Amino acid sequence: MAIDLSVTDRFASRHIGPSDADVSAMLDTLGVDSLDALVDEAIPASIRSDRPLDLPPAVTERALLNRAQELAGQNDSHRSFIGMGYSGTVTPPVIQRDILENPSWYTQYTPYQAEIAQGRLEALLNFQTMVIDLTGLEIANASLLDEATAAAEAMMMLNRITKRQKSRTFFVAEDCHPQTISVVQSRAEPIGVNVVVGDPNTFEFNDDVFGVLLQYPTTDGSIENYRDICERAHENDAYVTVAADLLALTLLTPPGEIGADVAVGSTQRFGVPLGFGGPHAAYFATKERHKRQVPGRMIGVSKDAEGNMALRMALQTREQHIRRGRATSNICTAQVLLAVMASMYAVYHGPEGLKDIATRVHDLTKILANGLEQTGHSIRNDHFFDTLRVDLDGITQDAIREAAEAHKINLRYFDDGSVGVSLDETVSADDLDALFTVFGATNGKKLYAKDVATDLDSGYDGPLQRETSYLDHPVFHKYQSETELTRYIHRLARRDLSLTQSMIPLGSCTMKLNPTAALMPISMPGFTDVHPFAPSDQTEGYRAVIEELSDSLAEITGFDGVSLQPNSGASGEYAGLLVIRAFHRANGDKNRTVCLIPESAHGTNPASATMAGMKVVTVDCDDNGDVDLEDLTAKAEKHSDELAALMVTYPSTHGVFEDHIQELCDVVHEHGGQVYMDGANMNAQVGLCRPGEFGIDVCHLNLHKTFSIPHGGGGPGVGPICTAKHLSPFLPGHPIVETGGDQAIDPVSAAPYGSALITLISWAYIKMLGADGLTQSTKTAILNANYIAKRLSDHYDVVYSGDHGRVAHEFILDLRPFRKNIDISEQDVAKRLMDFGYHAPTMSWPVVGTLMVEPTESESKAELDRFCQAMINIRTEIEEVENESVDLDRSPLKQAPHTAEMIARDGWDLPYSRERAAFPADWTRADKFWPTVRRVDDAFGDRNLICACPPMEAYQTDDEEDLKEALTA
Repeated sequence: MAIDLSVTDRFASRHIGPSDADVSAMLDTLGVDSLDALVDEAIPASIRSDRPLDLPPAVTERALLNRAQELAGQNDSHRSFIGMGYSGTVTPPVIQRDILENPSWYTQYTPYQAEIAQGRLEALLNFQTMVIDLTGLEIANASLLDEATAAAEAMMMLNRITKRQKSRTFFVAEDCHPQTISVVQSRAEPIGVNVVVGDPNTFEFNDDVFGVLLQYPTTDGSIENYRDICERAHENDAYVTVAADLLALTLLTPPGEIGADVAVGSTQRFGVPLGFGGPHAAYFATKERHKRQVPGRMIGVSKDAEGNMALRMALQTREQHIRRGRATSNICTAQVLLAVMASMYAVYHGPEGLKDIATRVHDLTKILANGLEQTGHSIRNDHFFDTLRVDLDGITQDAIREAAEAHKINLRYFDDGSVGVSLDETVSADDLDALFTVFGATNGKKLYAKDVATDLDSGYDGPLQRETSYLDHPVFHKYQSETELTRYIHRLARRDLSLTQSMIPLGSCTMKLNPTAALMPISMPGFTDVHPFAPSDQTEGYRAVIEELSDSLAEITGFDGVSLQPNSGASGEYAGLLVIRAFHRANGDKNRTVCLIPESAHGTNPASATMAGMKVVTVDCDDNGDVDLEDLTAKAEKHSDELAALMVTYPSTHGVFEDHIQELCDVVHEHGGQVYMDGANMNAQVGLCRPGEFGIDVCHLNLHKTFSIPHGGGGPGVGPICTAKHLSPFLPGHPIVETGGDQAIDPVSAAPYGSALITLISWAYIKMLGADGLTQSTKTAILNANYIAKRLSDHYDVVYSGDHGRVAHEFILDLRPFRKNIDISEQDVAKRLMDFGYHAPTMSWPVVGTLMVEPTESESKAELDRFCQAMINIRTEIEEVENESVDLDRSPLKQAPHTAEMIARDGWDLPYSRERAAFPADWTRADKFWPTVRRVDDAFGDRNLICACPPMEAYQTDDEEDLKEALTA
């Protein structure tokens, strides 16, 4: 036999958990002969694609990394002084290695199970405290997607809370960042808000104005005193939002002291790389009286079952699933991993370190301004922090641009011929010397920064100097050495369950392997240090990744166009609906505003539709959990003249492939509507069926699910949209960088390609799996789900299954009879699973009182069997309550989770042993994950909302009244 020269180093075998022997054993359990036979039973033949994926052959991890390095080198290494909300920054190596590159942090899930998420909850509480202190406001959330969308969320919040319910005008200062203005305009138009852009100093308020947006410092660097406009706004019952540079606020009077009602901005320059525009954690701060209107997630302080302090997400943060079309926001994620990095940057540097960084940046800017003035140029800014707008003397803007290019420098060029320069903490004296040369600042001889500096005093000496202290909490003073910070980071990580401990079997969330090789490119300097508005000829490596990933997604979905701009799944939903809306309006159908949404849909679907200016009409589901075709037909006929879209999740949120999906599409198309598919469940389709081939017009994808970007504890995410040919002209554009279709809608995020840095992960994932690996992954995801469902079917009922008794890549376990008969709930099972070392499946959604399980293709049979054994053991504990051999309130289920402190203390009066409490299965003896708090009291936290770091005495009491007093002091 000839020697086989093909590689043996195949990534697919590392990504897919079950071995060939495992697959055979699992198929035997299911009673089918082959994996293909199982897939045939699970997926209707009518939607199966008749052609395999046409993708390049799979590459090895080594080849992928070589290719990534090559593309990184194609991004030209210009120094960018463009600014506009994006700054160079130094990521401390301890934060890069121990957080960004640490799977104990990046593989965590959203902290819905607070008892096993206390580490990242503390880091996020630090983030909120940092934002509250620096902005001078009372509460903050745990991050939003970017500065522009945070400003848009502020506009929407102010529109909800305004005293003048009929007021429809929002004023935006013309010196805000242009991308922010554009995103605010995009968000405003569908909901009937009129955005007026102009000069805040001359703007005249009237009864129709409910809010104002200001930039501090302005986009061209000026520091303006906004006290007067805040007073004028408040006198006219309008609210003020200030988009502020967080680093500048270490030197400047905070927005809250100027009169702002809301402050928004980016924490990118707190150690988070530029990454061609993202991901970056935005911040949102406001006054406490608006706490129930704050978009996104907020971390609050509460207590556990023993009265000890514990952290949790506060105030019904998944309200989309409760209020649906009446939700205040469609936000279902944050930028947790980046918020953690930014918070640790503040912890590491402390208030003195941050002020030193800010002072140095300002000093360098002062040197630059003085040197340019010596040469005859004029600085338009009377007062500035890090950005100058230069009016040129004796030289043209074109000449400056040519000189800058020669020195590999990027500047900002205004339409009036002036030039913008923004500095940051990465800037050196050599950079200033180069800038002097570019601007012709010689004054008869070469000008050097060190010479100019000798005549200048250090520090900010302009107006609005900060007088109040910040970051006074001990956490910002204890960890300034790398040794201490390393220990703190790892101490927090040990309090969180992640994929490094066990499977996270969350239905609809697809917590699969995040390949190390795919993650490595996001730390390569050629990708991390690129400004999102750098000229296109300097970003050829990024553009190759974007093009190749877009082509792959189009091939996988069967669509024509792709936009990577949406930077979350919910943002993708919103963008897809805006594209549909633009299509109808281009055809003269402005009346098409009705969106049909099944009652089983993701909660963000109706919230997104409302934001897109659509009227939500709910469609019933039948007893099998499928969309009721008869009800859909009746409602499509009723609203035929105004039907805009149907939003459908496929496979359904119940974990089943519905046979009549094509008929649903046909009905909607017959009545002039478009079909949007929520792509959260694409993990069951890749390589087997294409939405574009069975009637869907547009779908979004969750790259942080199906395509392996880590969840990062609740973000980052990417939610690109894929469109049929007739919708592709409307893909989102951008005011700075040419992108999108020729009839592009306004942008839905600040950066032209959204969170471009992490699209590298999905690009690499697809490259390493290739067509065969992607298809095999999907088949294995279906196998793993059906295997668990079968193994647990003798102990729990599976709520829904297909015609052949099969589920898709996820399924729902019914716990409702236990609540009805013996008051044991899905929450009790979730808490007891923690003692086994597992995160709970998705609780009470899409069916209240159930658990939705999704194992993904990455988990081995051994891990699936452990999870099954845990659930079987828990069923035995339920039986003990059912037959009254154990009292309900004193059962392991109601007492869970059990902490090490509880197990080790003197005295034990429960009717089961400490051993059974702590080690309920054999594997827990070898590798025990300990929850650090008992069951958290959600109601206490909502009654006593604290969303900043509490005083140290709150950590030192287990008395409820003492804790309440400490928290509210």
